[in-house]
Formats: sequence, C-alpha cells, structure tokens
Amino acid sequence: MSSYAQPVLAQPAAGDRSGLLRLALKLDAVATGALAVLGLAAAPLLDSMLGTPSSLLLPVGLVLLVYAAAVWLIGTRPQVSRVAAWSVVALNLLWVVGSVAAVVSGWLPLTTLGTAFVLVQAVAVLVFADLQFLGLRHVGPASA
Repeated sequence: MSSYAQPVLAQPAAGDRSGLLRLALKLDAVATGALAVLGLAAAPLLDSMLGTPSSLLLPVGLVLLVYAAAVWLIGTRPQVSRVAAWSVVALNLLWVVGSVAAVVSGWLPLTTLGTAFVLVQAVAVLVFADLQFLGLRHVGPASA
C-alpha cells in the first residue's frame, strides 16, 4: 500500500468506545497549550491587565505547555491509559480548586478582569474534567 493511501491519523479500532475521552483530552490539551502560549508570550501585558505577576505567569506557562503536550500524548495513544486519564481528571480538579482558592483568598492582586478570567478558565477546566470523567465512564471498566 502506498503512503498516500494510509490514513493520516490512526482510526480507533472497531468497538473502541474511547471517542469521547480522546476528544475531551485533545480539546483540553489544545486549550491548555493556548493558555500556556498566551501566558508566555503576553506575560507583561497580562500582568497589568489581569493583575497576575509575570514572575508567576512565566513558570506557570512553561508547566502548562508541558502538561498540554502530555495530555495530547495521552489522548492520541493507540490505547488510552485509564490511570493517565484519571490523573488528568484529578489534576484538572486540583487546578479548579486552586483557581477558586486564589480568587477567594486574595493571594494575587487580581483586577476585576483578572478575577473574571481566572474564574472563567476554571469553569472551562471543570468542563474538560467532566467530559473526561464521562468519557472514562463510557469506556467502562475495561482498558480504554
């Protein structure tokens, strides 16, 4: 078979029920990567607009970039690791709790826009965690 006839992306095997989980992981990876790039590229601007210090945005952006790559890798493996997928759900929930705690406690000198941004992205991360949870339940107890 010529290389032109081969699919660009591997298709899930027949009976594979991991479609929702894979989609949720990939969407999470793309959104996380975009947030990472935004934080890295626009840290000084975001510092003044959101009230988040550049000294925090830069290392968080780097961590998020690595995390996004890992989540993408998990979602594109031939077989999704349930342990890895559950780890993503848990880390996403920790991120949500941390985001809300940062707003409620006043740890950061957030502007009104910054507070809204942190809470909106926390809701988005919660949606990803929920979709990943639903995807894991859809796959069932057998390996994803």
